[in-house]
Amino acid sequence: MGKYDDDNYDDNDTYELNQMANHGNGSQQNVFLMDATQDGLKRDLRLRHMVMIAISGTIGTGLFLTSGSTIATSGPGGALLAYTLIGIWIVFVLQAVGEISTLLPLPGAFTAWGGRVFDEAFSFQMNWMYTINWALTVPAQLSGSALIVSFWLPDDTTFPPWVVPLIIIVLMVIINIAGVKTYGELEYWFSILKIVTIIIFIVCGILVDSGAVGGHSYGVENWKIKGAPFKGGFVSFITTLISVAYAYGGAEISAVTAAESRNPHKHVPWAVNTVMIRIAFFYITSIFLLGLIVANDDPLLVNTDRSAARAPFTIVFVKAGISGAANFMNAVVFTSVFSAINSQFYVTTRMLLSLSRNGWIHKSIGYINSRGVPVVAVAVVTAVSCLSLITIFVGSGVVFQWFVSIIGSITFQGWLYIILLHFRFRYCWKAQGRAVSDLPYVAWGYPYGNILGAVIGCCCIICNWYLSIINPPQHPGAGASEEMMTAYNSRRDAYIQGILGAWFPWFMSAALFFAYKYIHGTKLINAVDADLDTGRFIPSESDKEDLRPHGPRWKRILKMFV
Repeated sequence: MGKYDDDNYDDNDTYELNQMANHGNGSQQNVFLMDATQDGLKRDLRLRHMVMIAISGTIGTGLFLTSGSTIATSGPGGALLAYTLIGIWIVFVLQAVGEISTLLPLPGAFTAWGGRVFDEAFSFQMNWMYTINWALTVPAQLSGSALIVSFWLPDDTTFPPWVVPLIIIVLMVIINIAGVKTYGELEYWFSILKIVTIIIFIVCGILVDSGAVGGHSYGVENWKIKGAPFKGGFVSFITTLISVAYAYGGAEISAVTAAESRNPHKHVPWAVNTVMIRIAFFYITSIFLLGLIVANDDPLLVNTDRSAARAPFTIVFVKAGISGAANFMNAVVFTSVFSAINSQFYVTTRMLLSLSRNGWIHKSIGYINSRGVPVVAVAVVTAVSCLSLITIFVGSGVVFQWFVSIIGSITFQGWLYIILLHFRFRYCWKAQGRAVSDLPYVAWGYPYGNILGAVIGCCCIICNWYLSIINPPQHPGAGASEEMMTAYNSRRDAYIQGILGAWFPWFMSAALFFAYKYIHGTKLINAVDADLDTGRFIPSESDKEDLRPHGPRWKRILKMFV
């Protein structure tokens, strides 16, 4: 892996208060104040941490375990197009994230932007929705960890399934209490494992497809069989599109970590730009090779039980003659889940910190200790995770699973809102007479990239709504057998759960926005009055020196890929 140039800071650097900086023509001086939500946080994340955290947010179990089902559903061409379209959406979401987070590295990240450029009620609802999203995701991933470990256990095992999640929760508490640097270091090494796995897969895929190993040259023959390159028509394609979007969830985490980056002016742009390149190289290349090697009608692709033995990467490794591929992939998947939980714990605590510092939950939750850790927020997330696990492993878990169904829609909301807030941010920036060149990082492709991203996002949301209401279950009739009624009830519950997941987050979001607006009487912020300075990162001379390119050009280009 490439070694990134880290900043020459002391490990205990924190935000500077009341710094002076020149703005505009140099004759006017502005005082940039630290935002209240930043007080007590440590700038302990290095460049290599930021880059790998961004990658960790985009590469997870969706690629390793269930990417094969996209080919089984819509064919190799449909899957490739779906990953490409969602990848384009994510690229421009991250460009928006990069521009604003570089200027305003706030703990609440994009959930705080609405209160600056649009309406405080918008920040309130966005902060709460994003907190709910991650608070539900943590226990969902914890429950999945037990299933992954069961791969190594005998069928007649008496090992309690709740032990693995409980151990992970204890480790999460230790990691989070240790500080943000520990979190960043773990994400760095977990991400390296993911990248190495994908590189091995790509090399194996090329060798298998060409016939260099495995004894059969595939070429593009699987793009010419029945169901290829596009399979199942429009409904199958949009189904794949939505599942792919779920797989990309978490790509925006780099905006949250910006608040604890040593040099956001360098780290955030590098993180969002390298993610763009790696999406193209890792995701798109992996799906293309998988579609070449495995036929869309291969039953192994479906992998409904999410087993490492049937994971798409395992299929290719086995064709390449690699022994122990299933065990290796299960280990990779387990570390991916652990990494995801690690990030989700971190993000949820920072969202609770933002809620507390804004006065939207009890102020004690915003307490930060001397190591820069919001310890009360960590305790809250731990308690929520434990209570959820009780419902999963002791109770039926039905209520929790219904809540989990809304996670995907909240993710779609967040991505679309980021792009819309970026439009509003640029409008406010221009209304205040500021030049785009004054921004520490300028999102490329604006406004056309944002428009394209917004169109793809709106189409995904509409498709999600559409998929939730088509094909309602038909009642089998008065004389139906018990088995038929059981099957009908199961399909009915799944149908209602799908509607809940697709529609409820939007109603909830609107209710939070209008309730806050009515109670507090907030109004649309005038563009010329938008606060675009409080919380700005003002680079020191050493920061500015660090921003200058270091090393030969070929090394800097190589670092964009490895």
